[in-house]
Amino acid sequence: MTQESPVVGTSVTLGLLAAWAVHDTEEVVTVPRWVRSGVPALRKRYPRVPERVWRQLESVDGREFTTAVAAMAVVVAAAAADGHRTGGRSAVYQTVLNGFGLHGLVHLAQAAAFRGYTPGSVTTPLVVIPFTLWARGRLRRAGVLRPARPLDAVQGLAFAAAAAVGTHALARRVLRRR
Repeated sequence: MTQESPVVGTSVTLGLLAAWAVHDTEEVVTVPRWVRSGVPALRKRYPRVPERVWRQLESVDGREFTTAVAAMAVVVAAAAADGHRTGGRSAVYQTVLNGFGLHGLVHLAQAAAFRGYTPGSVTTPLVVIPFTLWARGRLRRAGVLRPARPLDAVQGLAFAAAAAVGTHALARRVLRRR
């Protein structure tokens, strides 16, 4: 980077990892208990959802979820570090930042569909969405935010979904070996 290049601070780039950690701590603490109580309620409310979906949700235990979160920490840390290294310019960092914010909207939709608390729905409006909007604003003011296009939203959500599926698959594999 040249001296005249705009650079965003550590709070914007590595802050993604910190915001993610706060959010996922809520999930690690609440998912196992919520699965036991929430899935049966959802099963009754949405009887047309295929049984395999419910079985898949119920099969996630605390160990698998915590292992998947640990794997996701590596993904988010790598993206945040790349964002830090590039002064926020990194396409990977910006895609993960977008995915983080958009996945927060998914959490709010889940809570609305459940008509109550779902894991992640407390820290989403308090941490996930505010951090994402703040960080994007800082990137914009620094002149390094990529223009927002519908494709960026799709890529962000796709990345978040692929990372979640991938980290859970990895967690199942790791735990099966033990």
